[in-house]
Amino acid sequence: MRRWVWGSGVLAVVVLAAVGVVVWRSTARASGGDPVITVSRSSCGQGWTDPKPGTQTFRLRNTGAVTAEADLVDPATGTVFGEVEGIGSGTTRTLEVTLGNGTYAFRCAPEETDPIMGPSVRITGGDERSGAAVVPVTRNDLLKPLQDYKNYVGGGLVTLGTETDALQAAVHSGDRAASEAAWLKAHLTYERLGAAYDAFGDTDGAINGTADGLPGGTADVDFTGFHRLENGLWHNEDMGALAAVADRLASDVHGLGDSFGDLQIDPNDLGLRAHEIMENTLQFELTAHTDYGSGTNLATALANVDGTRAVLDVLRPVLGSRVNMSEVDTWLDRTASALRSAQRPDGGWTPVARLSREQHEKIDGAVSGLTERLAPIAAITSPRRVS
Repeated sequence: MRRWVWGSGVLAVVVLAAVGVVVWRSTARASGGDPVITVSRSSCGQGWTDPKPGTQTFRLRNTGAVTAEADLVDPATGTVFGEVEGIGSGTTRTLEVTLGNGTYAFRCAPEETDPIMGPSVRITGGDERSGAAVVPVTRNDLLKPLQDYKNYVGGGLVTLGTETDALQAAVHSGDRAASEAAWLKAHLTYERLGAAYDAFGDTDGAINGTADGLPGGTADVDFTGFHRLENGLWHNEDMGALAAVADRLASDVHGLGDSFGDLQIDPNDLGLRAHEIMENTLQFELTAHTDYGSGTNLATALANVDGTRAVLDVLRPVLGSRVNMSEVDTWLDRTASALRSAQRPDGGWTPVARLSREQHEKIDGAVSGLTERLAPIAAITSPRRVS
């Protein structure tokens, strides 16, 4: 089963960059003169006794008994200038920010406790603008995007059911060429639903899992779904034997469609998956790790771009005032164009291994650039407790 994998992007400290989006950076190196700010259920933000403008580092000390997070905010609007998550009991973490004139306070959120706002601090004598900041996203902000995305996935599963029925019929007819064409069409439809995979649970592994970790490899009885069928179709396995594989795939797809209405998509998943879809494209598709004979990884990568667009489309009302979406859209288009350049005139796809060095570098660069610009969205849309 394919697993979502975070790369080096997930670190402890979130800092807000000048373009108005959140970027991930290493924990700042504190010095002995940096102010120590206390974080606990009973004390938040104490210790900031010398407010000053400019770039500075805070040492956030959790004096409480439970893990906590701390945000530096505008107490009037809730706008976040910096955040540190997962500060363990008795530990100290650092936060580096750039502050201009204004009023600031630390907001502490210990586990299982309502957030606490610390004392306000006024800064004067500096620039009128601080480093970039964002208004926090709440779970209520994500309710409509979640419903819109669930409607999108529900419609996609209806289409997928029809297409896997056609695939099943083609395999039963014994027509390998028709089966391969039907396989690709259905598989790409599934790949466009990437932000919902966690909600699918074990069914995702049954439908789109790989042979990784299976004792018998591609011959293992637990290797099922699209890639099992791909392996058989493109390696000339007997069509009669593949009929049972197609039957199982169609059954699993329809079962998922029937149960999807009762499944829940985690609010954290939308923005997170927008980034992870393309991160996994880099890891699995552009390395041909998931190629079981069809050579269509780049078609899958393009479907992943479509799936990312679908997530971003439902999030646009939330992201509009928080992210420069025109830059993200430019990279989406650039990535799609780079991938389409690998499609042959006959409609087929160039396998990854047959790309020229120039083609490979162009595609890798586009997907990497898009992935980098999607990482902040995962942080911005992570719902925060603000009251």
